[in-house]
Amino acid sequence: MNKKLEKLNQEIEKTEARLRRAQHKEKILEHQIKTLNRKERTHRLCTRGAMLKNHLPHPEAVTDEQVSTILKVMFHRSDTKCLLEQVLAENQKHSGDMFRGSYMHLSKR
Repeated sequence: MNKKLEKLNQEIEKTEARLRRAQHKEKILEHQIKTLNRKERTHRLCTRGAMLKNHLPHPEAVTDEQVSTILKVMFHRSDTKCLLEQVLAENQKHSGDMFRGSYMHLSKR
């Protein structure tokens, strides 16, 4: 009887050790996901910031507040709103990552 109890206790210990390893691995994977998401976001922000900079004649002469004002005015224009709606509708229609951001053909209209 003692051997059976000992064997069950050993099995519990092994199972608990496996559980701890799995929980640790889960934390590592969650951290990797957060890191990748943060890197992706940073890349997206830098890329889009560079795009904006390319359209400003003298970006160093414009304040953040002025850039914000320019963008507010541009995004309140009816043609900009229409283009944005088309882009979002196109992305929603395709809803795949390979189509996200592919709106360049719409800007030629």
